[in-house]
Amino acid sequence: MLGLLLRVLPFWVREPLLIVVGAVFGARITYLAVHDQDRVAAVIGAVFLVFTAIRVRLVVRALRARRNPVPAASADGAPTDAVARAWAQAQLAAPAPAPAGAGLPPGPVTDGKEPNPWGQAVAAVAVFAAIAAAVWLGPDVLPADNDTSASRAASCSDTEDEELPAVYGKTPRPVTGAELCEALNRPDLARLLGTPTETATSASGTSNTAALTDGKVAQPEAEVRFDTYTVNLSATYNELSTAQYVNLLKIAGTEGEKDLRTLTVLGRPALLSSDPTMKIEISLGDEGSSGPVQQGPLARTLSVALDNKDRGGSYDITVWSESGALPDDGVLLGIAEKILPTIPLRSVR
Repeated sequence: MLGLLLRVLPFWVREPLLIVVGAVFGARITYLAVHDQDRVAAVIGAVFLVFTAIRVRLVVRALRARRNPVPAASADGAPTDAVARAWAQAQLAAPAPAPAGAGLPPGPVTDGKEPNPWGQAVAAVAVFAAIAAAVWLGPDVLPADNDTSASRAASCSDTEDEELPAVYGKTPRPVTGAELCEALNRPDLARLLGTPTETATSASGTSNTAALTDGKVAQPEAEVRFDTYTVNLSATYNELSTAQYVNLLKIAGTEGEKDLRTLTVLGRPALLSSDPTMKIEISLGDEGSSGPVQQGPLARTLSVALDNKDRGGSYDITVWSESGALPDDGVLLGIAEKILPTIPLRSVR
């Protein structure tokens, strides 16, 4: 149907239409390819742009030939191939003159003027401008399909009715596990992890308190699980700053084991470290016995101070997998830059 429509359309409508569609699709696909670092999409966008450049060149040649309908001749008097083709296309686009002595052709009476190619081109562009705008702005204006897929497949709604410990009544109130879960359970979390085709299998949040603090230090956390990775986001509201924590690790001589790396994230002091997870086996049989606590796979954690003054407390983003494979540190930084600004500001002291 599309091919038939393009064959029926006049030259001065068809070619501007192809140029508009090719330019819009080429520019949009190339933009998305650069944004998502997709090489295949970049090649497709380049093909569209090359196609558009060819159509532009063809229209320019046709315009030149229309202004001078006599084809240029070569040294031996024969028209050159390129100019002859452009001249022929311009002649096909122009209306054929009525034979001498013939009566008026059927249809509406005209003033004998040829259609204005610029007028046809402008009309074609105007007709399809709305389509081009919809193609370009569609992903930003219309609801995206992945808003209901990826990490949104698992819901955090079951954490909303959790009874909060007394420490969460302080002012400013610490962020809750439900709020952390909503911040972490992003539609693009799988893509940020480098596994864009995966869907979250579970999402949860709890409003805990830190161990050995008699419930006086809030430590909410949230967790989202995928087939490949598990991501944990927690917040600790103690008086220990990131700088003090680094000094403690250096004093203990464990900075080498933890593969420490200090940096700045969103203008706040931050620390990357590695620790093994803990593996506990619990039997659900009649005896209810459980095995000893064992070391699980290695986990990588990015700790970011609650504020840029590093007055104590931190957000911790931890990623691990059952296979022991870990994403590079850039993945953790990308997740932090997306998630931390969405956490309610009242949680920052």
